Amino acid sequence: MSSTSLHGSCFCKKIQLELSGEPHAIALCHCTDCRKISGSVFTLNFIVSTTDLKISGSSPAENPKTSDSGKKYINYFCKDCGSPLYGGAVDESGKLQTAVVRAGCFDDLEVLKGKKPSVEIYTAQRMEWISPVEGAAQFEGMLPAR
Repeated sequence: MSSTSLHGSCFCKKIQLELSGEPHAIALCHCTDCRKISGSVFTLNFIVSTTDLKISGSSPAENPKTSDSGKKYINYFCKDCGSPLYGGAVDESGKLQTAVVRAGCFDDLEVLKGKKPSVEIYTAQRMEWISPVEGAAQFEGMLPAR
């Protein structure tokens, strides 16, 4: 990713996001939660520092749950149009640790050209007709803790 910011929004454009800096990873996720949230069989996500993500416009709605690891995870979406925008695990104080930005919310999908996923997670749940991304690290479940 270049030093240029990436811009995105929800479907109704009431929430905008700006992403600066380099992602920690670009990940394909095949988990059941991502399927349900996206309405597809996987999601493409930019895993970024929360300091690199700016939200403007309406405040996103929150959908909290407990992740496989037992941590609280919150998905953020537009309460008006339902577009999923980002999510992430939160610490004991309720602060988002790292943001998982849904790549489909970027306004200019040209920014995704050449942005091959570096990792695939929940590959045990990947559809058998979807091939692994060549060169991407493969994990049957969640990424190992850093």
